[in-house]
Amino acid sequence: MDRLLEIMRRLRDPERGCPWDRQQTYKTILPYTLEEAYEVADAIDREHYEDLREELGDLLFQVVFYAQIATEEGRFQFPDIVESICDKLERRHPHVFGDHNIPDAETQTRAWEQHKKQERANKSAPGNDVSLLQNIPTSLPAMARAMKLHRRAATVGFDWPDIHGVLDKLDEEVGELKHEIATDGDRERLQDEIGDLLFVTTILARHAAIDPESALRSANTKFERRFRGVEQELAQRGKNLQDASLQEMDAIWDHVKRHERKG
Repeated sequence: MDRLLEIMRRLRDPERGCPWDRQQTYKTILPYTLEEAYEVADAIDREHYEDLREELGDLLFQVVFYAQIATEEGRFQFPDIVESICDKLERRHPHVFGDHNIPDAETQTRAWEQHKKQERANKSAPGNDVSLLQNIPTSLPAMARAMKLHRRAATVGFDWPDIHGVLDKLDEEVGELKHEIATDGDRERLQDEIGDLLFVTTILARHAAIDPESALRSANTKFERRFRGVEQELAQRGKNLQDASLQEMDAIWDHVKRHERKG
């Protein structure tokens, strides 16, 4: 860790550092941070652990980069980041580092949210309007933010009692979307209904204990794999996508899908 911090310090050295690294700011490296986080997720999805080791190093470098900029500005240093997360983890795990008794993961999840709620209240200035939904970053991917918004609302009982209620709501949203399409609703209303449908879908995933982002990534991978199967089959027939009809592509798609299930 000391070696990495020294490398980062030298990269940002005003006289002998790297010109590119010297000109970076919090905002300019943010896109790279997001990219590295997604590359970590990709390595995990592929179960490629050599790549995961490398991608985690790239992600750690992002943290060190922010810490170096903050050090130069006199805001905080890398040890402050480490101390902050250590304090938070100990504070949020009193059943491990204290004498609290938490028997299972579900109870721990509720306790974790309660700790976070108290921390948010402590951070709020006196007299400010404190919302349960405050401090959920708007920069999060929309699906991840939807999960956080509803998970937090559910901590005070604003939720369906079981997954069947969510399924009923999903049917309702599909019906409203069909109505907008049938009546040639304007683009704004159509977008609104599709947004509602996607939001309820994330709630359905939460009730099923499924991460919707992971589920969608898996669906993307499956679509890509099957579509490549269609391309390969057409190539074997001496055709390309432009030569094939929709009916022919559908038939090959079904064949690829059946073959996957048998496998």
